[in-house]
Amino acid sequence: MFKQSLGKSQMAAAALASFALPAIAADRQYNLAEPVTDIARQIYDLHTLMMIICLVIFFAVFGVMFYSIFAHRKSKGAKSASFHESTTVEIIWTIVPFLIVIGMALPATKTVVAMKDTSNADITIKATGYQWKWGYDYLKGEGEGISFVSTLVTPRDQVNNAAPKGENYLVEVDNVMVVPVNKKVRIITTANDVIHAWMIPAFGVKQDAIPGFVRDTWFKAEKVGTYRGQCAELCGKDHAFMPIVVEVKSEADYAKWVVEKQKEMSAKMDDPTKVWTAPDLVARGEKVYAANCAACHQATGKGIAGAFPALDGDVVVAGPKADQIAILLNGKNAGMPAWKQLSDVEIASVITYTRSAWSNQGKGTDPIVQPADITAARK
Repeated sequence: MFKQSLGKSQMAAAALASFALPAIAADRQYNLAEPVTDIARQIYDLHTLMMIICLVIFFAVFGVMFYSIFAHRKSKGAKSASFHESTTVEIIWTIVPFLIVIGMALPATKTVVAMKDTSNADITIKATGYQWKWGYDYLKGEGEGISFVSTLVTPRDQVNNAAPKGENYLVEVDNVMVVPVNKKVRIITTANDVIHAWMIPAFGVKQDAIPGFVRDTWFKAEKVGTYRGQCAELCGKDHAFMPIVVEVKSEADYAKWVVEKQKEMSAKMDDPTKVWTAPDLVARGEKVYAANCAACHQATGKGIAGAFPALDGDVVVAGPKADQIAILLNGKNAGMPAWKQLSDVEIASVITYTRSAWSNQGKGTDPIVQPADITAARK
């Protein structure tokens, strides 16, 4: 698995290059995405300025070259100059490139510095990259305490060319990140497994999410609407399937969304002290497995040879429950991240499901795991 982190010296160039990603391929957009933030507008203007400078240099250099070839060719009797050095020429081709570089560096530096100024944010949101989805935690501002996972919802039939491609093919999710218009939003990025990158071209934002590190960026959207991006760092098998969708709402609509989301979270909140029946745990666990585990271990539990182990017939799944609980809470090597972000009920139910599904049914010890077991293991 290849992965790399961009250094600071590459930041501006990478930003300019990556922001050319169109929201929808069918749009056939050849320029950068339409900017909806001041930083994105500065990047757009920088891109235009650099292109103009490059074109001027291109036509000037090749114009002089072709003119010289035509006007001073041997067939017209031209003779080569006899001098070997010219102080004037040396000074000119030293000073002119220096001035060009300064003219390009000053506005670029101003933009890069502004990109890193995350102070005085109205809202702070933590974006955590997982293989292969994004988790969002609202840490500051209205909506503080809201937390959810955002996963691709494009049907596999479309991915496998068994059905027509939808309008937002591969850039549609079940839970969009919602922010208010004209508010400074600070995004704190990190990752749970490998390096990811949080990128929204229309915002002028691209920030690596690195395991064990906290990076940050920001944006201030000036226009209500839905904006789409993707993970911009090669992060594994389903790298192409972890889109980012941000919905910018008016302040009034955002306030309504916060209230609705908080009610939704309260309604979904489970009591970890409740004793669940086996059928209820299995039914709940099947949904948790499909949303979080099937991408690697497959819906059949057979896994992917050489990459992700099979859960069907696995000795850990069939063994003492403490071992499987420890793996889900703490992870196991780079291929199996920790899943502490799931609730005690979700972890208990998915473990119970894997212990009763496929050929595992009726085998091994501890077929039922209660949420209280997970609560105890977290301590």
